Amino acid sequence: MKLKFDAALEYQQDAIAAVVDLFEGMPARRGTFEVNTAARGQMDLFTELGVSNPAMLDDAMLMKNLQAVQERNNIPKSRTLMDTGSPYAFPNFSVEMETGTGKTYVYLRTIFELNRKYGFTKFIIVVPSVAIREGVLSSIKIMGDHLKGLYDNAAFDFFVYHSRDLSRVRQFAASNEIQIMIINIQAFQKDAGDVEDYAKLTDDQRKKLNIIHQEQDKMSGRRPIEFVRSTRPVVVIDEPQSVDNTPKSQKAIKTLNPLLGLRYSATHINPYHLLYNLDPIRAYDMRLVKQIEVDSVRAEQNFNETFIRLDSIGYAKNAKTPHAKATIHENTRTGPREKKITLKHGTDISGQTNRPGYDGYIVSNISAEPGFEHVEFANGKRLEVRQEQGGMGEEVVKRQIYEVVEEHFKKEKKYQDKGIKVLSLFFIDKVSHYRWYDEDGHPQKGKIARWFEDAFQEFSQRDAFRGLIPFSVDDVHGGYFSADKKGGKVVGLKDTSGTTKADDETYKLIMQDKERLLSSAVPLRFIFSHSALKEGWDNPNVFQICSLREMGTERERRQTLGRGLRLPVNRDGERVFDEHINKLTVVAGESFEEYARGLQEDIERDCNIRFGRIEKIAFARLVDAETGVEMGQETSARVWEALKTNGYLDGAGDITDKFDPAKEGFRLELPPEFEPLRPVIVDEMKRYVFKNRIVNKRDRKTITYNKRVELNADFKALWDKISRKTRYRVEFDTHALIARAVENIRDMEAIQSVKILIDKTAVDITQAGIEEERTVFSKTVTVKPHRFLPDILAFLQQETELTRATLVEILKQSGRLKEFTVNPQAFMTEAARRINRALHEMVIDGIKYEQIRGQYYEMRLFEESEIEEYLNRLYEIQSKDNRTPYDYILYESELEREVAEKLDADENVKFFCKLPRWFNIPTPLGTYNPDWAIVTQNGQKLYLVRETKSTHDTAKRRADENKKIKCGKAHFSALGVDFKVATTIHEVLAG
Repeated sequence: MKLKFDAALEYQQDAIAAVVDLFEGMPARRGTFEVNTAARGQMDLFTELGVSNPAMLDDAMLMKNLQAVQERNNIPKSRTLMDTGSPYAFPNFSVEMETGTGKTYVYLRTIFELNRKYGFTKFIIVVPSVAIREGVLSSIKIMGDHLKGLYDNAAFDFFVYHSRDLSRVRQFAASNEIQIMIINIQAFQKDAGDVEDYAKLTDDQRKKLNIIHQEQDKMSGRRPIEFVRSTRPVVVIDEPQSVDNTPKSQKAIKTLNPLLGLRYSATHINPYHLLYNLDPIRAYDMRLVKQIEVDSVRAEQNFNETFIRLDSIGYAKNAKTPHAKATIHENTRTGPREKKITLKHGTDISGQTNRPGYDGYIVSNISAEPGFEHVEFANGKRLEVRQEQGGMGEEVVKRQIYEVVEEHFKKEKKYQDKGIKVLSLFFIDKVSHYRWYDEDGHPQKGKIARWFEDAFQEFSQRDAFRGLIPFSVDDVHGGYFSADKKGGKVVGLKDTSGTTKADDETYKLIMQDKERLLSSAVPLRFIFSHSALKEGWDNPNVFQICSLREMGTERERRQTLGRGLRLPVNRDGERVFDEHINKLTVVAGESFEEYARGLQEDIERDCNIRFGRIEKIAFARLVDAETGVEMGQETSARVWEALKTNGYLDGAGDITDKFDPAKEGFRLELPPEFEPLRPVIVDEMKRYVFKNRIVNKRDRKTITYNKRVELNADFKALWDKISRKTRYRVEFDTHALIARAVENIRDMEAIQSVKILIDKTAVDITQAGIEEERTVFSKTVTVKPHRFLPDILAFLQQETELTRATLVEILKQSGRLKEFTVNPQAFMTEAARRINRALHEMVIDGIKYEQIRGQYYEMRLFEESEIEEYLNRLYEIQSKDNRTPYDYILYESELEREVAEKLDADENVKFFCKLPRWFNIPTPLGTYNPDWAIVTQNGQKLYLVRETKSTHDTAKRRADENKKIKCGKAHFSALGVDFKVATTIHEVLAG
């Protein structure tokens, strides 16, 4: 099978034209036998060392063309040709294209287009790694016939630069045909060395140079680098963020003496003179890549085992010994939860938690050796980074594999008649978990391979899929890993980074198999990799991607996703454009929200964008309905400034809460000159509004204390009344308590086993962000991971403070004790909650508060407790008369905001404040924090404490909330302070 390419894709033609049009005004390429000695720069092409590229346009013309291209492609215009601080003395231009949209195809076509139109012949492609080098080589071979067909069988030669074969360098310089040299920057920068000026070197220094700088008899006494430099090559930098990101690599590129640089990436860090931009949002919107579905597999918390997860190992600042970060479980008032802890040599985990089972977990060793990071404990247990004990990690991994296999079989059946082969790709944390070698060098299956084969065998035997994949389970899956060899025999597999020499052979295998993998006759369908397939490789028919490890590194979600974004091909090598087929399923071991947030952060970091942020040129493509003319960049910038001035955008371009087109009566305020464009401007802004807008952490405000409020006599008088502390006492009948607790436990829902939750969600990527388009399905899988039953009476006694005899009687009479074995911790937690509820119901009715002599809330806490909150939850105080302690009031409902506004404006209110969170009243259900403290004077002074609620109907409020309010009323009654629930400002102020 040979891949076929569509030469007429508009977006690719636009990207090619963006570069070619830079040279508008250069003399056209002359025919092979045509001579014109007057043509500008033509006689400079031939030198004693070979044939060079034609001379560049003058700077003024190049700058004019650059800005015209940028205006056409709606990109901010460059102001100067050479950027201040640029390490290069030659111009660089950038093209940004999302992974999977044909970046390599575009720059190879651009090479041929520049040759046909302007006679450029010398090109050097610089890549960051072996992986991408092999990918480029494979692409040139696959596209060779296609390119010749487009460009009149133009002769071209390509090769990989090797210092051991410098004869190709002389051929590169001498030929007048298209020459493409491919350089791996890691190899070349070593050869390039640190030579600044060859003429200043001594003979001894020259002898020590790398061979590319040494005079060669075979080259007429010339240095190989001279031949390269004489050609003034066009340098194409593939993934520049990984190529010239160090002074040494920049020096190596300057050694080539480039005429100009063309930079291609999906993730530019420094996009020199951007010419064309096809970002992830636009590519996704144009359906140029597969649409994404996230199959989220996550476990409910299992608190039935002794749980430890080793999260990371590292060094604190200036520390010489490593420490580790880990997660364990602890008990809280609301049930067990995860707790993050730091481990050092000698740490006893049992002292870090109140849960049993951690005895003997004393840290005896922490190893930070790269590739062998682990922690050892005194009880002989050993954990590696991201490994867990007593958790659901392995159950989740098994289920992820199961989901991938199921999805694969479904698509294999669905697409079989369409001639589309389906591939699935797994990324694993350790190679040995998939395959390892015994002492005799025989391969053995790791646990991941065994789990996969179990899942495959199950689905292959189902009636719906029987005979669908006519190959044995051993043949349908394989791993691409770097082999460790001794005496020519494989003795192990390596966890490598993807940049070592050991990876070289692996990458060649992958790239050579790229087209073969697309044949249905080839059994391989499930590919397992550690790092080999993370960069520089993708296959159009990857329909499932699964990472069987935590997404630990920056960009990992986007990197792994990129391996399967390209649109698929059928058996004839033709691209498929059917949206119902072009779906990439990502099976993730995290929730959709976590995955979407991480992917969004990756894209923002990689593409230097912020979702929801409107740039000054965002409106440039809008068309005036009356004139039919596009707005343009300058007018767009003026619209942007007007929106900022009117409060719809902040200084960074983020949309403010004032822009609320869904609100009744909303009308966007614009200067008269832009009024005709108002509807299209509103529509464009709506594209940037996130459906589930996430509050921006940067929009926080530290609330300032107004110390002058302490001079307010009314504040002092109120504080004297409400600052006194109290304690409560309760009485209850044990038999009545048992009866009520038994009734509560009998009414509780059936206890469920621990479950794995699976949701498949269709993803939408817009200007606003990464959102949930729809949930395709949801399902649960029951597991039973616990191995022993804990001491239920000890747990309940700790949670309720009741006697063991009382608890035994409650459990016996409840008739629900057999459910304890289904999910021990869930049963204990719910039973404790139900018993405590019965206890609270009994004690609240008869609760009594009494003042504690000599104990008060101290006024200094107003000043010492720093408060920081989101701006969109703060009301700014307008009055300046020291009637409230802070410059902002935090509100949690629209009613609270209205109350704050009315109190601030009412001249009869002498003092008011939203009581701080540290002002807590003790209750049997936990602490209670009332809302408002107020002093009013309308004839007589009233000292009030108010709780604002939307309704007086207690049935419409939470039961615990009503009980706490009842306790609050008893507390303030003991202090002689007027306390009420209020639903309006009038009730707040009424005595």
